[in-house]
Amino acid sequence: MKSGFVAILGRPNAGKSTLLNALTGEKVAIVSAKPQTTRNRIAGVVEVPARKGVHPAAQIVFVDTPGVHKPGSHLDRRMLQEVYEALETRDVVLMLMDATRRVQLEEAAEPAAEPKRERTNWASEDEFLFGLIRKLDCPVFLLLTKIDLVAKDQLLPLIDTLTRHFGFAQVIPVSARKRDGMDLLVRKIVEALPVGERYYPKDQYTDQPQRFMVAELIRESILVETGEEVPYASAVVIERYEEAEPPAPPRKKNQPPARLPLTRIAAAIYCERDGQKAILIGKGGSKLKEIGTGARHKIESLIGTRVYLELHVIVEPGWRESKSFVESLDWRNQLERLAGDQITAKPPDEDGSV
Repeated sequence: MKSGFVAILGRPNAGKSTLLNALTGEKVAIVSAKPQTTRNRIAGVVEVPARKGVHPAAQIVFVDTPGVHKPGSHLDRRMLQEVYEALETRDVVLMLMDATRRVQLEEAAEPAAEPKRERTNWASEDEFLFGLIRKLDCPVFLLLTKIDLVAKDQLLPLIDTLTRHFGFAQVIPVSARKRDGMDLLVRKIVEALPVGERYYPKDQYTDQPQRFMVAELIRESILVETGEEVPYASAVVIERYEEAEPPAPPRKKNQPPARLPLTRIAAAIYCERDGQKAILIGKGGSKLKEIGTGARHKIESLIGTRVYLELHVIVEPGWRESKSFVESLDWRNQLERLAGDQITAKPPDEDGSV
């Protein structure tokens, strides 16, 4: 068996999250047309069955990363740190380039030219992205995404331009929406992975806890329902998550339960200014209701129960520049804090009461 970590790298709107969801067949990462949608490293686990005479069975752990962009706030710098951390543990890197977008790179003489010296001031985000992969010692695949939106005769000049700057192990045009090139991509990844054991149970498709996925679905609804600066200044924190009790067994044989159980969730939406809060709430609470309704349907689909969702908006001025606040949004830190709260909670009396 083969197994390994595959980091997904690219600029904002390159289609990284769409690719991850298509590969896993699950809603692992939220998707929107707005840049900087992904803020954390997100793992999607794919089990690949053996194909006789082609490749052995494999477990591929895809790691989606925030879009590479020039940082302007502490939140941006934290997102870039997520990229660096994903590149520290990887066996293969997929570098995604949007085939519909003009690439901004300096001229390169030949594909096999010597690597450029490291720079600290990049002329473009594309140059910065290539600067990252030049430091790697693992196979890097170039994936041209959204190929269903461009004419085929435009791909060859783009491939020629990009391969002059780096010797990619594979160049694969893909369309996650139409699944073009996806089977070839998986096959080439399996070939490049080392022999190893599974990192995750066979039936697990992500490393994210459910409450973090719920927070992300609420944030996705904000991205859909609001515009201008509001999505970028918004963060979601789950304050209460009461899992539903299992449904009572049917009173008669083969009779389904009367209703699905109910999960109660309360979440805070943080923003930076009173004007943003007013937009999020809307006239008479209309916008907040739209955000909640859209999120609730997605959450019910995710967890398989009815959901009672309570949302409220809090103004936290300049939170994107607050290191402590930004760090608190990381679900790994949230899990540590929750575990600490459970340890310090008052132990039950001998009779079982609290």
